[in-house]
Amino acid sequence: MVTKQKLFLLIIVFLLLSPTMFNLLGSMNLALTQPLWLTLTIIIISFFLLTKNPPPKQIYMLDFACYKPPAAQAITKQGAVAQARVFNKLYKEETLAFMRNTIERSGLGDSTYLPEAFLKDLPDPDMEAARAEAEMAIFGAVGELLAKTKVKSRDIGIVVVTCCLFCAAPSLSSVIVNRYKMKEGVVSYNLSGMGCTAGLIAINLAKQLLQVHHDSYALVVSTENITENCYKGNDRSKILVNCLFRVGGAAILLSNRPSDSRSSKYQLLHTIPTHTASFDRCYNCIVSEEDTEGHAGVTITKDLLAAAITAIESNITSLAPLVLPASEQARYLLNHVARRLPVANAKPYVPDFKKSFDHFLPHVGGKPVLDELQRSLRLTKTDMEASRMTLFRFGNTSSSSVWYELAYVEAKGRIKRGDRVWQMAFGSGFKCCSVVWRAIRTVDDAVMNPWSDEIDGFPVDLNNNAPFPYFFEPSKST
Repeated sequence: MVTKQKLFLLIIVFLLLSPTMFNLLGSMNLALTQPLWLTLTIIIISFFLLTKNPPPKQIYMLDFACYKPPAAQAITKQGAVAQARVFNKLYKEETLAFMRNTIERSGLGDSTYLPEAFLKDLPDPDMEAARAEAEMAIFGAVGELLAKTKVKSRDIGIVVVTCCLFCAAPSLSSVIVNRYKMKEGVVSYNLSGMGCTAGLIAINLAKQLLQVHHDSYALVVSTENITENCYKGNDRSKILVNCLFRVGGAAILLSNRPSDSRSSKYQLLHTIPTHTASFDRCYNCIVSEEDTEGHAGVTITKDLLAAAITAIESNITSLAPLVLPASEQARYLLNHVARRLPVANAKPYVPDFKKSFDHFLPHVGGKPVLDELQRSLRLTKTDMEASRMTLFRFGNTSSSSVWYELAYVEAKGRIKRGDRVWQMAFGSGFKCCSVVWRAIRTVDDAVMNPWSDEIDGFPVDLNNNAPFPYFFEPSKST
């Protein structure tokens, strides 16, 4: 394929080798000929280098959308335990009690969402119901995104979909292509088994694809499917998934078109993925497997927090040189050297990332991980507000959770032009991925935002979560 740079270079070479150019240069003064040849040589070399290693394309986020399920699917904490008893008669009383205690301490509120199949008098979590859950979340988010951006579906050249546990045929990416009648040449990927990190890993993949596909839009869709993946046994290490995960989904539209540089919300600055699966403890802390009775589930071991900290520290180490000011890097380096001295008794220096970022949005994973992040990075209650409120209001929506957090900050009117946003997600593998954005404009209109109609009620006091009884009969009110 002949690019514009290569064509221009060929024209220059042709002109230099033409008889007219030789005659013109021969008739010129030698003092003028040498600088002219030097200039032309520099031009040729420059274009050759640009053609061989072109500068990376700038990537922009036009907008994003988060799916908000209907109110009929909202469930209280007490109702979730009651419905578990209806859903599965095999649960033992001690299992339900453990579920109740876990949900009570989880940081979830009383208006998260469960799949429609779980809320029936006779639950039916079959393949059809699972597909219905996926389509509602995906179509809800994508439809809203296309309405917000006014981009036609046939103009989208790249589609990347993430869903960890639900793997259907045709794939979810094909479901989107079919529903929105996208062009035959669309490049599509369906990522599965990548856990809660998948949403930001998909952004990294889309960024790389946009470097080779010119003038393109990339649609990234992140969701999780609960209907088919609710654990029905009594192994406590597998019950955590039932307690924390809730329905959700998000869609993001990226562009490498220079014409979108002003109309977009954000510019993509950095994507930093790290993977610690080479360490057995990290690799084995979250595993899909069957219990001794043959019930499939996701085992979460006691090594989860340690694995998360290891992956996050590795990720931050790679991110820090790209974003920290020179003063913070110097302090960190001096501290690192001082701690190697035998006579030194210095504590590790934690860089002040608030000098580099205006908003920190870590995946809501669970309350213990958020507590550890706040402590280790010396963050304030306000810094963690978006994450904790998202966990409270929507629960853990897996790879889409970081987008509900960004929607929260936008709904609060806190995104100002030039602000830097740090999204971080971590999950099975064990993986961690950071994505850094710069706000191109002030976001003062929370249009089609899942928080819009209730944002004035947040933040809530998380210390006010009163215990709820667990021995009760389910009712329609729950």
